[in-house]
Amino acid sequence: MLIGTLFALAAGLMWGLVFVGPLLLSDYPAVMLSFGRYLAFGLIALPLAWWDRAALRTLTRADWLEALKLAMVGNIVYYLCLSSAIQRAGAPLPTMIIGTLPVVIALVSNRRNAARDGTLPWRRLAPSLGLIALGIGLVNQAEWQALRADPQADLGRYALGAALALAAVVCWTWYPIRNADWLRAHAERSPRTWATAQGIATLPLALLGFAGTWLVFALTDAPWVMPLGPRPGAYVGLMLAIGLLASWLGTLCWNEASQRLPTNIAGQLIVFETLSALAYAFVLRGEWPGLPTATGIALLIAGVWWALRVDPEPAAADAHPN
Repeated sequence: MLIGTLFALAAGLMWGLVFVGPLLLSDYPAVMLSFGRYLAFGLIALPLAWWDRAALRTLTRADWLEALKLAMVGNIVYYLCLSSAIQRAGAPLPTMIIGTLPVVIALVSNRRNAARDGTLPWRRLAPSLGLIALGIGLVNQAEWQALRADPQADLGRYALGAALALAAVVCWTWYPIRNADWLRAHAERSPRTWATAQGIATLPLALLGFAGTWLVFALTDAPWVMPLGPRPGAYVGLMLAIGLLASWLGTLCWNEASQRLPTNIAGQLIVFETLSALAYAFVLRGEWPGLPTATGIALLIAGVWWALRVDPEPAAADAHPN
């Protein structure tokens, strides 16, 4: 449990970086951020795949199809929705919505995976979920107040950002549950190999998406400098950093955690991503969080700690012995 939690923490620290990219490259469209990130991820995975080629050869066609599905939904579509949401609604609103993932995943997996992982009793899980939900609300209270007080706020743009963030939640509710299904069913497989396989599966998707974006921009005479935009050095450097740290290393750490923890516990530990994203945002702002935000962060941590103290109970038998 401890090792799995530490791996989940490491994954959260890596994944928090993905909230920084759209802020540092706010002049880049979301399609460039999503396809650029996963193009970098796929290229980084190539030498890693050569190193791990013996293990990759043992994957079946069904395994590669599963990696392709995970790459499409959990990588390409998720980050396209998230980066679009951040650029339309700013970082706080999408962070708040994405921050509900621990609650959503715990609720879904507690019902879906009861036979495999056991059931976390709702009466004992409720305080943890309540603390996390209350913490997320407090963290974003000040941001909501600023939004309501801003006469320049484009409510339609914010609403679209909220809808895109909800779509990202759907993608990343499906991804960790489906990913954990494969890892738990293939406990003999290396999480490193599975992370690399997802990188390889992502590469053709990112290449097609990047080429399609280039074609659309060319046909519509979009005022955009392809292939690397107006700040190629910053773009390439940030995409490589996020591709290596958030995509490959973050996936590796999450796979390690998923093999060690019940899905309903692992889902709640995605809260580390929210905490990391908030920490990085305040570093970029150059300010300390206010009292409501600090209190919310403390409640998030308390909720995770509480959840780790709840032991799953075996699912009730469907039939009695003769």
